[in-house]
Amino acid sequence: MPNGLTCVGKSSLLIRFSDDTFSGSYITTIGVDFKIRTVDIEGMRVKLQIWDTAGQERFRTITSTYYRGTHGVIVVYDVTNGESFANVRRWLEEIQNNCDVVKKVLVGNKNDDPDRKVVITEDAQRFAKQMDIELFETSAKDNINVENMFLSITRQVLDHKLRTSPNEQQKDTLHLKPNPKGSKGGKCCR
Repeated sequence: MPNGLTCVGKSSLLIRFSDDTFSGSYITTIGVDFKIRTVDIEGMRVKLQIWDTAGQERFRTITSTYYRGTHGVIVVYDVTNGESFANVRRWLEEIQNNCDVVKKVLVGNKNDDPDRKVVITEDAQRFAKQMDIELFETSAKDNINVENMFLSITRQVLDHKLRTSPNEQQKDTLHLKPNPKGSKGGKCCR
């Protein structure tokens, strides 16, 4: 979700999950990118297509089309930037307006330096409870909670799909899309 102010680390989270690597500098996502990873959830092989959408306003018309057919959305903010957290409500409303049934998680990324943290965990927990979504604090840099977060949203989507369409074949692909919230600069972050 475009705020054009900060890099919240969506690409870093995706690359940490898909490739188990981290780089302190990424080029800002232009349009969209995606990764595929197959995971095992309670004995079921689930192939994930995880889309990383650009966060800048100029890409909004491109990225808004990726809401269609989405099963899960990862809403990412930067725990070291209060403004990125303040924008979360607007992005959740946009998701609600553009998606049919979609599972969501809220992710506070860059949770690896307590001295830089400005979004208090308790405030984020209170907000997540109010919005009825699960909260994860992660660090792509230090690989904190990244796997747990992706597997949680995958379980939510899979559980929903199995409840609503119990005859669907396991070969279905789940579409998880990190929320299009990104940066204005060329370098990226945790």
